[in-house]
Amino acid sequence: MTRTPPMTVARVRLWRWRANPLRRHSDVVEAWIVLATWVLVLVGGALAGWAAAHTADATFSARRARVHAVSAVLTGDAARTPPAGTGYDDARVPATVRWTDAHGTVHTQRAKVFPGTPPGARVTVWTDRTGHVVSAPVTGAAATVQAALTGVLVAPSAGAAVWAVGWVVRTRLIRRRMAEWDEEWKQIGPRWGNLSGGGRGG
Repeated sequence: MTRTPPMTVARVRLWRWRANPLRRHSDVVEAWIVLATWVLVLVGGALAGWAAAHTADATFSARRARVHAVSAVLTGDAARTPPAGTGYDDARVPATVRWTDAHGTVHTQRAKVFPGTPPGARVTVWTDRTGHVVSAPVTGAAATVQAALTGVLVAPSAGAAVWAVGWVVRTRLIRRRMAEWDEEWKQIGPRWGNLSGGGRGG
């Protein structure tokens, strides 16, 4: 009785990095492409995230340098409820405020205050270098959190972009290798049939 040999093939790990007669130059190139892609995904993503967080923090710092807080007086009643559909800016309401700048010029503008603030109350508003009321800058922990979130969002996006480029390069390399195999099989296939007895006559 003859015994049928097993048909399973053991998988060899890291075979592209090991010297063997079946390994081709394209296999080595593909292995380096995969390694370089993952290194760039991790390192490049981390660096891109850090750069984005640093840029966001620098942007917050630059804006803080362009604005300053002033103490103003509310000139009229502030609405007791915010307008319908507003959920931003702490649900504050617009009201008229007045303040005097360092040059003695009196300014009267609209600013956001908390609902129900009585007339004559002191409120803090932020103005730019031209004396116009602007939104408050992001400071302290809020600036740190927003800068960190910016980095967290940018890092995976940059890593995904690098991975996509590596995937495209590897796919083209695989297609090229498959085309080479087809060309070689066209040359070896007929001879393989002759060696297996397919070309014998009756």
